[in-house]
Amino acid sequence: MGKKLYVGNLTYQVTESDLEALFAPFGTVQSAQIIVDRDTNRSKGFGFVEMDTDAEAQAAIAALNEQPHNGRNLTVNEAKPREPRSGGGGYGSGGGYGGGRNRY
Repeated sequence: MGKKLYVGNLTYQVTESDLEALFAPFGTVQSAQIIVDRDTNRSKGFGFVEMDTDAEAQAAIAALNEQPHNGRNLTVNEAKPREPRSGGGGYGSGGGYGGGRNRY
């Protein structure tokens, strides 16, 4: 199984093929994905790359993290599992029924 990497601080013009080409010198790129805003279809400035092996992923992190790319310093590290979203209703942050407002 491959190792998934988070790639942040990308310019909005970077494409998935650009991302794949950037990581290819370090090993086999299984997938490259740019995350886009679902409303505007514009890049959110980050993505994920899945490398074939842990060794390839570590080599890519060592070589690319904090390195300039299109005028920005990249952030490259191991992707963390996605946190489950809570499905509760949004009545403020105060707990109970008042939505956090003073009730007195």
